[in-house]
Amino acid sequence: MTYVFGPVPSRRLGMSLGVDLIPPKTCTYDCLYCQVGRTTKMIAEPQPLVPVDQVISEIKGKLSRTSPDTITLAGSGEPTLNSDIGRVISGIKGLTRTRVAVLTNGSLFSKEDVRRRVLDADIILPTLTSVYEETFKIIHRPHPGLFVADIIDGIIRLRNEFKGQLFLEVVFLAGINHSEREIEGLKAAIGLIAPDRVQLNTVVRPPADERAISLDNKILEEIMVFFGGNTEIIAGSARKAGTGENDLLIDNLLEMIKRRPLKTADIATALGLQLEDVEDLIKGLLIKGRIRKQQHSGDVYYLSNKNIH
Repeated sequence: MTYVFGPVPSRRLGMSLGVDLIPPKTCTYDCLYCQVGRTTKMIAEPQPLVPVDQVISEIKGKLSRTSPDTITLAGSGEPTLNSDIGRVISGIKGLTRTRVAVLTNGSLFSKEDVRRRVLDADIILPTLTSVYEETFKIIHRPHPGLFVADIIDGIIRLRNEFKGQLFLEVVFLAGINHSEREIEGLKAAIGLIAPDRVQLNTVVRPPADERAISLDNKILEEIMVFFGGNTEIIAGSARKAGTGENDLLIDNLLEMIKRRPLKTADIATALGLQLEDVEDLIKGLLIKGRIRKQQHSGDVYYLSNKNIH
């Protein structure tokens, strides 16, 4: 399949069937912490990017063989850059009652047409890292037409119009955005956005830039207490068990790790296999040169040798 991958284990959405609506690596940002790699095409105006009929056909075929918890519009770039995202959401709704999530950096919701296109989703998961322009630029290296004040205003407008659930991801990088000033500014912005959940995250997979360093979990816990209410830490949280319905194990494994690096336990969960079976599978693929491994924060991750950089 060209546009559909998984299901893969998601820390927030259970077993998630991924839908990639963006050519790699097309985005509004070039984030330090991105697990997919450096942005190769930076744009800020949505446009048709993939054939909607083929996307829906692939989703229909996948749903005939597996039952994911969520269908997630995400993948190799910023999904709201696809001006047909509304048609894709509508097409999915015509196939299944499975909830639809949009995993987004939140950069384009100041545009009314972008907000309108995603209103039929069930869950929208935008990201916020800072309320200060200088920090925003350091972390995201954004398109020159994007400014953090407009982005925050756009997310607030989305919250007022959207009837589904809004989960706001706040990503922290050690030494960059966890000062008292930064945290207090974020709390004030969160109060204005009023998301259903605030999900604290940090670097958990090999990032695009070595300056993206994980924030200590103890500090994340202190921030969680300070934010209060509906705040949770999602960095390093357990994955939900897989369905065991995947039939083409090697193809599924390669498709998953092409999209993002995974640990052995993640692969075992996604494919419904025992760890020892996954280790045997990985060993053979390593010997054949089809995958490679990379260490990060004491853990070993597996990547495709055709992985997106």
